[in-house]
Amino acid sequence: MLNRVDIKAHHVLAAERNPRLLQLLVDAADGGGDLVESVRATVARWGFDSFVCGLACMPAPTRAAQLYVFATLPDEWLRLYETNGYVEVDPRLALSHDRPTITPWSSGGFAGRGERIDAFLRDAARFGIRSGACFTLHNAYNDRVMIGFNSTRERTLPEDIEPHLGDLYSFGLHFQAVFMRAVIERGLPSRLRGARLTRRELEVLNYVAFGLTANDIAPKLSITPRTVRFHVDSVCSKMGVLNREEAIALAVKGGLINVVP
Repeated sequence: MLNRVDIKAHHVLAAERNPRLLQLLVDAADGGGDLVESVRATVARWGFDSFVCGLACMPAPTRAAQLYVFATLPDEWLRLYETNGYVEVDPRLALSHDRPTITPWSSGGFAGRGERIDAFLRDAARFGIRSGACFTLHNAYNDRVMIGFNSTRERTLPEDIEPHLGDLYSFGLHFQAVFMRAVIERGLPSRLRGARLTRRELEVLNYVAFGLTANDIAPKLSITPRTVRFHVDSVCSKMGVLNREEAIALAVKGGLINVVP
């Protein structure tokens, strides 16, 4: 397992392999500057308009994952995404789940597959997300990281991203290392900390309080077990607790859920 020194060394080596493409990011991270504009300028070189990195950080096997999100998109989109539960229908997540290869996607390829998917595509288009490329990687701590590059264009094909595959993958690897160092290793809380729980999160937590597993809950809500676990991790991130047991106790105390049969 890499320690902090190893991560820093990895960070430097990656920059040396591709200094021109990564220098803006390196300078911003090292100088404590705003990463958003640096990242936006970098991904624009490859024809993309925005970037997102979602990280499920697992500090210990006995603790729930903490969710971290970085995006060059407006906060309004992030709030809309959370409020509407778009994590359940976002095609990028299904495409990139445990898939280390970079996969292109376009809104046209998913339109008409359901009302919620169509709603997601319409709202995403309003914020300039109409196509892109995505992949998943696991870092040195075995955390799950989703990397996404978005475009305002209607379609992205394999031939569109093929010339940039090496750069996109290198940037994704490098960014998550910088993000780990700049945010997580400093002990900064998730941006979700303190946010209000959504209706779906409370619904999932109530099922968990009655002892149901992710596999039990998934068919009841017509979602995948993976999405159930995401909701639980989101609850724990928002409540700032160590695990689901603490989340249940705090939710019961606050009258958010009812465990009386």
